[in-house]
Amino acid sequence: MKSLHRMYAIVAKELRQLSRDRITFVMMIAIPLMQLLLFGYAINMDVRHLDAAVADMSNTVNSRRLVMDLAQSQVITVREQVNSPQELEELLRMGRINVGIYVPPDFERRNAEGNRSAIQLFVDGSDTVVQGAAAGLARKARLSPYNDRPPDIEVRNFYNPERRSPVNTVPGLIGVILTMTMILFTAVAIVRERERGNLELLITTPIRTPELMLAKILPYIFIGLVQVTLVLVAGVLLFQVPIRGSLVDVYLVSLVFIIANLTLGLMISTFAQNQFQAMQLAFFILLPSILLSGFMFPFAGMPEPAQWLAEALPMTHFMRLIRGVVLRGATIRELAPEMYALLGFIAVSMLLAIKRFHKTLD
Repeated sequence: MKSLHRMYAIVAKELRQLSRDRITFVMMIAIPLMQLLLFGYAINMDVRHLDAAVADMSNTVNSRRLVMDLAQSQVITVREQVNSPQELEELLRMGRINVGIYVPPDFERRNAEGNRSAIQLFVDGSDTVVQGAAAGLARKARLSPYNDRPPDIEVRNFYNPERRSPVNTVPGLIGVILTMTMILFTAVAIVRERERGNLELLITTPIRTPELMLAKILPYIFIGLVQVTLVLVAGVLLFQVPIRGSLVDVYLVSLVFIIANLTLGLMISTFAQNQFQAMQLAFFILLPSILLSGFMFPFAGMPEPAQWLAEALPMTHFMRLIRGVVLRGATIRELAPEMYALLGFIAVSMLLAIKRFHKTLD
């Protein structure tokens, strides 16, 4: 009985301590709920509403009917009408569309003869899930006859015609690794100073809050760039991942993303009371970043509320940037909206971190 009484006292103490630790208590409830909602509601492998553009050079009744049937499948959503296949390729390279529908001028003759493809689907092959969705769309379209003959649809996979998974995965891993390490490093930065008593020394110095915040993140920028280099070298040597864009653009995009994660980690550190809480909050950001950014699951398959949440995460924009530069050879200028989003995130998170930080011990 005495043993049970002693154990009961310890259990009661732990429960009281948990009740005082509000962040930990909230995380105990929020993390399971977040996982349930993300996997049950937001994650959807059934791809729908891929952005598409059409270049109908034939413009006949049958060609328009075919394009309409493709759009009614709900796999694609036609966003633009262009005048040439070159424009479709340009939109693909800039990441503005996932699928391009090209109908050649001699569509009717090709379809009647049946010895050549009557229509072509230009597909952003940097995402293997999009490749699979486009292939399924082509199979469905072949079941609909035009001029008493099923149309021969050719699927052209750009940027990854061999459909190798590492080509899509390795650039995305840069984002995952940087998110894991950069946020975690800086999330415990201010908290560690407080726990070790070093904040007392900082109180007596003339350093300003912005200076302290910048000094905290500068060493980790170099570490982040080293990690980017290791992933790129390993990806090229081990998995033959092509780097079609400029290396300068790759490192510039990575640099902005590193700073975004570091400022986010600093902001987290101003909310946490200890290092364990800081790690909990970092995990709370990491999980939706991986699941909603398009790294593992297609962004187009998510419901709109999940997409809105994903747009608020820096990793979503980095995925578009790094895959655009590395796999499609796009330039930063062509992907400027994503860069602006990251820069805006840096400004907001750094401002919040500075406003919340107080050079005091309480």
